[in-house]
Amino acid sequence: MYKWAMVVDLDRCTGCAACVVACRAENNVPIAGEEEAGKGRASFWMRIERYWEGEYPNVRARYMPVFCQQCANAPCEPVCPVYATYHSAEGLNVQVYNRCVGTRYCANNCPYAVRYFNWFDPRWPDPLPEQLNPDVTVRFRVMEKCTFCIQRIRRGKELAKMAGRRVIDGEIQPACVQTCAPGALVFGDLNDPASRVARLAMSPRRFRLHEDLGTEPAVFYLKEQSYG
Repeated sequence: MYKWAMVVDLDRCTGCAACVVACRAENNVPIAGEEEAGKGRASFWMRIERYWEGEYPNVRARYMPVFCQQCANAPCEPVCPVYATYHSAEGLNVQVYNRCVGTRYCANNCPYAVRYFNWFDPRWPDPLPEQLNPDVTVRFRVMEKCTFCIQRIRRGKELAKMAGRRVIDGEIQPACVQTCAPGALVFGDLNDPASRVARLAMSPRRFRLHEDLGTEPAVFYLKEQSYG
């Protein structure tokens, strides 16, 4: 059985936001526009948090990619009245779009603020529909969140099954991982002790967001190293 996880090395992240753009393109995440964003209705599956380290004039900007943490004890799951969100056997917090009725209880119960309600019918004027990913549904009036690009996970598992083997480490890459130039994002099977993600998750630099809440995220962050 696989257990998918992500490691984010904060020492490598440059805040370029290429991962955010790749995520939006891969998963057909609609663009709200200036007017809807002004109403607090912006929608994106991941964001880059910026914070400052040090004191003036020796101040340094730091960046932290934040997306669905795929919690083992996910607060969003027990509050959904229609079972639109549940936990898979492979450690993913699954979102079933055709069950979602838009109560937004899950977003209110998420301590990471990574769930967004898609308020409007998506509109892509010609020829922009040609850029949509056919492997991902075009959604409206449902909760949006990161899925670790589950369509890529399923495709990679199917190809491995046809070849009569398990998925090779690094064979499956979500869009954000694939596009990260400095290699700050690492994805893989946590149940494989030889995988890169499993080895990095054991690093003394590792931590998880809001560990005190007991949500047990599948996303591990590596603290910045101090130099000099």
